[in-house]
Amino acid sequence: MKKAYFLFILFIPAISFSQSNNAPSSYDPHDIKITGYLQTQFQKAQSSGISSFSGGDFAENSDNRFIIRRGRLKIDRVDKYSSIVFQLDATQNGINLMDAFIQLQQPDHNELRLTAGLFNRPFGYSIVYSSGYRDFPERSRVFQTLMPRERDIGAMLSYQPLKFVTADLAVVNGSGLYARDYDSKKDIIGNLTFKFDSLANRKLQIGFGASFYKGSVRNDTQSFYTDNENGFTKNTSASNEGANLKRNYVGGNIQLQYNGRQLGTTTLKAEYVTGTQPGVASSTSITGPAASQSFTTQPATDLYLRHFTGYYILFTQQIAKSKFNALVGYDVYDPNNKVSENQIGIADNTTAGDIRFSTLGYGFTYLVNPRVKLTAYNERVINSSTQLDDYTDDIRDDVFTLRLQYRW
Repeated sequence: MKKAYFLFILFIPAISFSQSNNAPSSYDPHDIKITGYLQTQFQKAQSSGISSFSGGDFAENSDNRFIIRRGRLKIDRVDKYSSIVFQLDATQNGINLMDAFIQLQQPDHNELRLTAGLFNRPFGYSIVYSSGYRDFPERSRVFQTLMPRERDIGAMLSYQPLKFVTADLAVVNGSGLYARDYDSKKDIIGNLTFKFDSLANRKLQIGFGASFYKGSVRNDTQSFYTDNENGFTKNTSASNEGANLKRNYVGGNIQLQYNGRQLGTTTLKAEYVTGTQPGVASSTSITGPAASQSFTTQPATDLYLRHFTGYYILFTQQIAKSKFNALVGYDVYDPNNKVSENQIGIADNTTAGDIRFSTLGYGFTYLVNPRVKLTAYNERVINSSTQLDDYTDDIRDDVFTLRLQYRW
């Protein structure tokens, strides 16, 4: 009887975290699981050599490519008091460590869990949600910029007092997946989520939550810039060298799913985030325009402190309970919401790093079988017109993706 009860209380968090990267694949005691997925795809860009958030930038002389987008191998084991997760990502770019963390729990108080190591930052909904289950090919531009590669190194305390509510509090280096910490400052992340799975006679599921990120980036020069309606103001002082510029975000998210009798499953997901982000002159990313890179060293140039907003809305509709799902997604990222777009290039020190981008995506998925999924998705990427020579009109950077995924 005690053993049965123990298995039951372990199974409760498995329901909530089954599609979370910050959890083992199974909570069965002494069970070693080897899971993973492979995503291979063909992409066609509107122009050669474009910068892209759809799997990285295209080569200078190429407007199409075959790539291995993700090749994940995950090994985990759960014991009575602990579990371990180890995940690798193998692509044409090499083999990288994605997850490596230990979780500790007390069987008599399973609502509390400590995670330590390399794990997904517990901010919002899309960062932690596994790419192996996501219908849309990539996360939105705003989250790829703010939290590239999604992971960081640190410790996290998770508390689930009831089945429908979970609270996470993490302390991390703040320097990302591939970076060693370069100063003594740590970043704090908090996340509170609610999920109700059995509403309206088990046809309706609702989830929502709120998050915060409180951190900083060290300024390594005697100057930094702050944004205003006329561009940027330069702040110069000997005391600015070594100053920590605020890296603070707040966000909210909601997920709705309705299991219709005739039309099939309908899903709507949305997330909004705003805050301040230190970056370099040409980008709100610390390292510059490259979207897929975490910053690996302390930036040697002056930092630019920008106020930003970003959001996404994702709609999925199963077609008459078939294996087809129609997808429509829209996301917006405004890296500098204090300056108007028609002033970029004229206002003081404004660059391409201040341009607002929106992306309208549409396509479908076909579930060949429970393990194999085909995705066709086109992204219409739109930038606001500015006074910069290269951005007076919308640039030609749309991307079409045809992806085949196998998950085991």
